[in-house]
This record gives sequence, C-alpha cells and structure tokens, in this order.
Amino acid sequence: MSVLRGLSVMRAQRAEQRGTTKVENQDMGADPSWADWLSHETEKFLSYFKPCIIAQEGGVASGFKHVEAEEHQTRLFVCKGKHVIQVKEVPFARSSLNHDDIFILDTTSKIFQFNGSNSSIQERAKALEVVQYIKDTYHDGKCEIAAIEDGRLMADAETGEFWGFFGGFAPLPRKTAANELKITDAGPSKLFCVEKGEALPIEADSLTRDLLDTHKCFILDCGVELFIWMGRNTSLNQRKAASSAVDELLRGQDRAKSHVSRVIEGFETVTFRSKFNSWPQTVSVTVSEEGRGKVAALLKRQGLNVKGLLKAETPKEETQLYIDCTGDLKVWRVNGQQRTLLSGFDQSKFYSGDCYIFQYSYPGEDKDEHLIGTWFGKHSIEEDRVASVSQANKMVESLKFVPTQVCIHEGNEPLQFFAIFQSFILFKGGLSKGYKNHISEKELEDDTYSEDGLALFRVQGSGPENMQAIQVDPVASSLNSSYCYILHSGSTVFIWSGNLTSSEAQELAERQLDLIRPNSQSKLQKEGAEIEQFWDLLGGKSEYPSQKIARKAESDPHLFSCTLTKGDLKVTEVHNFNQDDLMTEDIFILDCQSDIYVWVGQHVESKNKMNALSIGEVKFNLISFFNYTYVKFASVSCEDHLTFCLVMSQHA
Repeated sequence: MSVLRGLSVMRAQRAEQRGTTKVENQDMGADPSWADWLSHETEKFLSYFKPCIIAQEGGVASGFKHVEAEEHQTRLFVCKGKHVIQVKEVPFARSSLNHDDIFILDTTSKIFQFNGSNSSIQERAKALEVVQYIKDTYHDGKCEIAAIEDGRLMADAETGEFWGFFGGFAPLPRKTAANELKITDAGPSKLFCVEKGEALPIEADSLTRDLLDTHKCFILDCGVELFIWMGRNTSLNQRKAASSAVDELLRGQDRAKSHVSRVIEGFETVTFRSKFNSWPQTVSVTVSEEGRGKVAALLKRQGLNVKGLLKAETPKEETQLYIDCTGDLKVWRVNGQQRTLLSGFDQSKFYSGDCYIFQYSYPGEDKDEHLIGTWFGKHSIEEDRVASVSQANKMVESLKFVPTQVCIHEGNEPLQFFAIFQSFILFKGGLSKGYKNHISEKELEDDTYSEDGLALFRVQGSGPENMQAIQVDPVASSLNSSYCYILHSGSTVFIWSGNLTSSEAQELAERQLDLIRPNSQSKLQKEGAEIEQFWDLLGGKSEYPSQKIARKAESDPHLFSCTLTKGDLKVTEVHNFNQDDLMTEDIFILDCQSDIYVWVGQHVESKNKMNALSIGEVKFNLISFFNYTYVKFASVSCEDHLTFCLVMSQHA
C-alpha cells in the first residue's frame, strides 16, 4: 500500500524550522510527497483531514511558541469550499464579514453560522460540518448552534444576539479583490532539466514522456504547482540539487507559497501524468511460455506431476453484467441524414466505416428502461458521426428524456455492449454513401468485406451469449496464439486454433462461421501443423504474438465537479470522494480510465444543460453540451483512449 506523505508549513515558522520539517530529499522510496502552506493548502491535502483543519498558535518544544491553557475566547472563522472546506481565523470584527462567504462565530455558550447571501447550498452544508466539529472538539458537545441568514436584519432573537457581538447591525462591505487569495495564472506548463544544480528550460512543441531521462531530474512548472520528477537512476546529490533548484526558481519569481510535489520515475501520480500530451500506458507484467517451461522442469525434477502446466487454459473473460440481456434490441445504420433499420442477424453486423444507432429496452423494477447509444467505426466520416448523434438525441427526446445515452467508439466497447448483441461481427470498410465518397475522393482502396473475397477474422468472447468476430488484415502477423481465426477465400474456409486456446474457443469460431458464411465447410488448422495453402493465402509465414490482447483495465476512479458560470466551465477534482459529494446542482464526471460516466444533478439549471460544455478541451478531448437529461456531442472526433462515455441523470 502506498503511503501519501505531506506537510503543512506554518506561516510563523523560521526558515531553519521550515527546513527541518521538509520531507527528506534523500528518501529513495516511491511514495509521492508534497509541501503545503498554512492557509494555502491544496484541496487534496485538505481532503485527508475532514471535516477541516483549524491551526493553533504555538508548536512543539523544538523551538515553537508554547501555548498556555486559557479560558475560551470568542473567535471568528471564515469557511471556503464546496467539496473540502478551508477554515481560517480572521479578526473578530464586522469588517471581516461579507456577503460571499460563510463565517462561524465561536462564543462561550453558542456557535453561530453566518451564511453570506451569495454563498451556495453546498458551502453552507460543508460549513455546518465545521460547526459540529467545533462543538464536539472545543465545547465537549455542550453548546447551542444557530444559523444566521445574511439580510435577515433583526428579524429574530438569534439574529439580534449575533449582531450584538459586533456592536449592532450595520451594512456589510463588498468583498475586495485585495482580500482574495492571489493565484498565479497556470499558463502553459514548462519543463526544466536540472544540470549542475541549475534548471535549464527544455524547448518542445508538446510535453511527452520521451523528454524525461531516467538518469536526470526534471522540474515541471505548472504555475500554481510544481513537480520534481526524479529518474530511478539518479543519485542522492542529483535529487538534492533538484530540490534546491526549485527553491531558487520560486524565490526568483516571488512564488514562495506555490505547491511542490516530488514523484519518482515509475510511480508518477495521475495529476503529473495528465500534464503531458502523451504518456504511455502502464503495461502489466506477463509470464512468458519460456518461463512457464522452466518452472515446469524444476517441479518435475522434484517429482511433482506437471501435466497441463505447460499449456494452461486461457481464462474466460468475465462478463460483469449490470443490465438485463433479455430485452428488445433495435439497430439502425446511419447514411447521412437517413437511417436504415437492420433486421435479424444483420443487426449484429457492423462495418468499420459506418456509424450505428441502437436502442435497447428491457424491463425495470416498475417500468421499462431504455438505453440509446451511438457506435462510431474507426474509419467513419465526421458527417455520419454528427448525423447519428443528432438522430439519437431526437430519439431520447421522443421518450421524454428518460433513456440513458451512451457513446461508443470501435475497439473500446464495454462488455455490456457485447452482451446485448450476444453475437457481434465487425467487417472492414463501409456501406454508407458518405464513406464511399470519402475513399473515392482520397483515392483510397475500398477494402469493404466481400463474402467471396479474402478475409481473416479473429474470434473472441466468453461464450455463445458473448462472442465476437473482428475482421483483421489477412496476413500472418495478425494471428495470435491466444485466439481462433476464420480465414476464407472463395470456397476455401479454414478455422485456425492457437496453441493457447480452449475447445470452447474453437466452438465459438464454428458458431461465428455459421453467421459469416452459412453452410460452409471448414478445415481445422492447429497452430504448428498448418498446410501450405493456409500460409499462401496469408502471403507467407511471419512472426505473430502469443499473449492475449488485454482489455483496458479500470484504474483508480477520479471524480470531477463541473460548474458552468456565464459560459465559463470550471472543472475541479474531488479527492477522497463518496456519494455524499454528489450535489444536485452540479454536473460530475467519474473517470475510471476504461469507462467515463457523466452524472447530471436533478437541479442543474436548464440554461446550463443547454449551454456548450467543453469537457473535451479540459479532460477528454470530447466537446459536448447538455440538453435536459442527456448529452449531445457537438464534436464527435475522439481519441482512442476514450473508451466510452455513459451519461445518466439523477431522478427524483
């Protein structure tokens, strides 16, 4: 288990004291570390200390001021934040109050929460947690609590009592910009390489992982936060020099309170990786067949039965079904502004150059549930993508905005998608008029599947209720020992089974052949015992992989709160979250790497649902805007890393 280490540096500390509290630079561990300043803590730091941190004067006996116990003093705190709360003691005076924030007045016998008229419901709820914390911590749970609404004047006794502490009611001043925390504009991130104790800027058009060298330390300056990246093969002195270079960089720019994080190569945080335009995905370690053989030989010498160890059966794909798969399915192929309803087995046959709309209806607890989705082939054209989304939106609208809507890209289908279709076949090429015109204009070869032509299909899946045949390039390098394949040319049909496949996988290949080429007789080819005709159709032998193609695994989920104000989108990550962090007035994005969920609060303003929501510019390269309870995609061009986006609305 990785341990996150951090510290909050007190404002009153002397320089030498701050130095002694730093996380040691020479620590060779992989755990990320950071330093935060009092009253300037990051939301991530504060999320570990719920409901809040209330700093006390004084410190430990190593040189900090000692605090003597004394009678309870009346204190005034200002509270800021919707997801995590930052609490700061301010001068006990009317001039500290304003209409935008929430204040807590802690007196001997009563705690008052003053809600500024411009504060939000979420901020008030979080501040109430602080009030309860103060009551339990400083009053042993024995004091009264009162809520004071800004603008209520002297309408009730508690309001009058509150203002009595300030000498009576008087109009509050507007909050000035001088009282606000000055935040450095992030701007474009800058990368520096630490050479001989100096931070040397690296000129590059974009930030990529290739710019980092395992033998060096680097500084990534993102404005409000800085990262020190330490290569695994760097020395202790190099790491110390990198920390000194950051201190020098901050002092020279009067940014002493910027947040600094340290990361080790191979253990980079999600936040750090997100600053780069290109970062390779972590590859899981797999056991080679050669290694398996060595283990088997060792066990055999010890007298153990190793039968079956050399050829372990490939584990079945586990289908986690969160949807009833006995419902009614309808599929349309999009052709410009028109769509064609597919029937029978044709509704499970897709082309990589086309776009499709599907509607799946299944019985719910008290009424039918509906799922409406769009599927984009890798080679489909923009015109068809936009048209398919537009038509899907109209279908959702016709059902009173109740259905859940999903956007899926070829190669990134969730298991539930395959389970709904049960038998899925993906052909090369396309049938839409737009696709045909596109390849004609670009003078590209039309590789659209032909039943009588040469074609190779990879068969995958976990059983008859979840099986797929994906057409791949008809060359030997497309083979994989972990799969079965269908190869046909004219009347000749082969089924090739890899050495790591099971008898169940071979049965799936036979089933898929009945759908692709009904009533065709096939010849079984086992890996290593193929006839020459088989290799001739593939253009000769060549090397091919043996490891199963891994599905993109879910990573630690990240929750983002999206707020639209006057057309400006603000995206904030919510750390250490739970269901209570979902607020009905906001839109949230849950990023699980393999899946992306958009949650629309029940009380999101209609104008915000209608406005453009540039999620893609901020996080997912997906531009969309909300319309009532579903998402319309204004731009459907998407990177391959986006698996699928599922949009759901909160219901009463």
